[in-house]
Amino acid sequence: MSLGETTPRPAPRTPRGARTRARLLQAAEDVFATVGYPDASIVRITELAGVALGTFYVHFTGKKEIFDEVVRDLSRRVRQAMSEASSAAPDRLQAERAGFRAFFAFTAEHPALYRIIRQAEFVSPEVMRTHYDDICSGYAAGLESAMGRGEIRGLDPEVAAWALMGAGELIGMRWVLWEQDGRIPEPVFEQLMALIEGALAPTPTTDGERT
Repeated sequence: MSLGETTPRPAPRTPRGARTRARLLQAAEDVFATVGYPDASIVRITELAGVALGTFYVHFTGKKEIFDEVVRDLSRRVRQAMSEASSAAPDRLQAERAGFRAFFAFTAEHPALYRIIRQAEFVSPEVMRTHYDDICSGYAAGLESAMGRGEIRGLDPEVAAWALMGAGELIGMRWVLWEQDGRIPEPVFEQLMALIEGALAPTPTTDGERT
């Protein structure tokens, strides 16, 4: 573990404890996204969660720890949403389409993902790096498997994963975060898919096979 990164406390042992912790995390997500880390306070988080101040310290040691856990929690949930959506696709190009739809739907419901990850660059860069590395690791593995099956062209899977992640994040920022309705217009989505499919689709060789 990198210096400065907090170690999350063990999960609560009771359903009631789990519900309390979930309320604290949701309240913290809202507070950090609304007022930013410097102006956020534990009192504000507990008031929004409807939890006693002393109860906060049963679950977290302080503001930095709950911030780190909010980042981890958002990261887990967005990866799960994309993985579940893409796993049922018949091939990799369809998996890309399903995964990106799931990503944009998640960010429309949780615009705090953008705001909090950007704060993490300064508040907790180790946790921010882990967020992106975890997404890239699974993404690159999926691309590499698809290359082995001949579903997409041969590329460096890590470079491809980072490039596609960047495209999705910036498109989402422009049309999810900056627009009032927070939704990706269908023509924008289709243009993005055309770019991705053009970059990944296997190309026919002179003998008619695809590479």
